Amino acid sequence: MSETETTPERARFRGGRFAHVHGAGVDPAELDAGAGLLQVSGMVQGLYAGISERHDLTPVQAKLLCVLLDGPRGMAELAQCFGVEKAALTGLMDRAEKRGLAERSPVPGDRRAVQVTLTDSGRRAAIAFHADVGEALNELIGHLSDADREHFRAVIAGIITRCRTSPSSS
Repeated sequence: MSETETTPERARFRGGRFAHVHGAGVDPAELDAGAGLLQVSGMVQGLYAGISERHDLTPVQAKLLCVLLDGPRGMAELAQCFGVEKAALTGLMDRAEKRGLAERSPVPGDRRAVQVTLTDSGRRAAIAFHADVGEALNELIGHLSDADREHFRAVIAGIITRCRTSPSSS
């Protein structure tokens, strides 16, 4: 089937609920939760990418710095966090080290293990990036009343908790 042919799925995407959420105004009656989450996810990814660029970071480098703000991490743990093999993480670490943002060091007592820590420069970059992202994300919900903001936080916390504790989320 060519891209110009219309399937029921394409028709729904072009003329159904998905089409309504791509315009400037969104009618809540036309917005299902899945389409809304996709829209918000796209907005957040766009903000994250734009802020990364302003900080002269790629989105992946920014994520690495933010993850390392909590303290040193092993290469295996980082690979799991990023959903890649340890070998694939090596290139990211090579570039981060070259820029002076992070460094690898041996783990005392385990000759095979390597841990990654932020340099002082990397910590400053991570803190500045994290603050800018937090500010931008707070602006997304800045128009909400205090009660709606609290409700939003509770709903988001519930989704995150369920996803982290569900056996299917691994």
